[in-house]
Amino acid sequence: MRVVRIREHGGLDRLVFEDAPCPAPGPGEVRVAVKAAAVNHLDTWVRRGVPGHAFPLPMIPGCDGAGIVDAVGPGVAARKVGERVVIAPGHSCGLCAACASGRDHLCRAYGIFGETRDGTCAEALCLPERNVLPIPPTLSFEVAAAFPLVYLTAWHMVARRAELRPGETILVHAAGAGVSTAAIQVARLLGAGCVIATTSTPEKARKARALGADDVIDYAREDVLARVRELTRKQGVDVVIDHVGAATLPTSLKCLAKGGRLVSCGATSGPKVEVPMNLVFFKSLSILGSTMGPLGEVHEVLAHVAAGRLAPVIDAVLPLSQVAEAHRRLEARDVFGKLVLTTEA
Repeated sequence: MRVVRIREHGGLDRLVFEDAPCPAPGPGEVRVAVKAAAVNHLDTWVRRGVPGHAFPLPMIPGCDGAGIVDAVGPGVAARKVGERVVIAPGHSCGLCAACASGRDHLCRAYGIFGETRDGTCAEALCLPERNVLPIPPTLSFEVAAAFPLVYLTAWHMVARRAELRPGETILVHAAGAGVSTAAIQVARLLGAGCVIATTSTPEKARKARALGADDVIDYAREDVLARVRELTRKQGVDVVIDHVGAATLPTSLKCLAKGGRLVSCGATSGPKVEVPMNLVFFKSLSILGSTMGPLGEVHEVLAHVAAGRLAPVIDAVLPLSQVAEAHRRLEARDVFGKLVLTTEA
């Protein structure tokens, strides 16, 4: 089979196409013939490398994928050869107290396909049976591949960590990012009173409004804090969804109302931030970290996607051979939603 492999960190040229043996599923595993795989910012970090963090190279990148079960290992009980499935991107030991209590994303052995073990940018991969969920025939492989990582992340941030309540106001940064397109929809689904998004182009602003944003702030031309104060009549927002980090977090805290919650799942602009602690304690603010979410929430999100209540946003579908172009576009922020790679010729 053909795979994309990263053998050493660096530029786009480190994404190498190779032939590899087709894996055989072990006990409790299924093999999925991958039809579509989505690209995430995590893939670009694995390729470039992160100072102070060691990725287990060589690595087949790719966190998200969908395809057809084409082989099952001993002990597989529920999945059948020929089933159309989507891959849940997080894996854990399945045995510890965190896993047993439905908090598998807090397992000490928790990892993500394409980051801690080989991922979906391949024509086939083997993975635990619990990591594949059946999808209805109405859901295309491309749409199925586009939702797991970002919609799980957004759902856990908005619904579980922030505990957004009906009528509350939420600010979502960088509306074109995959997590942000998901967070806008999740907030609307949960009954947000007002969804405010930030972005940098009129076209992205138009698309954010189409997703459910009530107001969009052009952070390249407008003062975000001033506009939030204007839109909320100086009250501030109840929740901020922030994955940008250094460039936005100080302003995000100032945008929060008393008792507000900021939830962060990343720091694409840099991780080092000076936190104005006087704002935190005077306004009773909460700063909450969030990485992925438990497997049970993947089932929740899939139900909403299958019913059409959440609709993954796909910017473009490219052949797997153009994985480098997908990385380039993500790094250039020339994307609204997700880029999906297909293994079909």
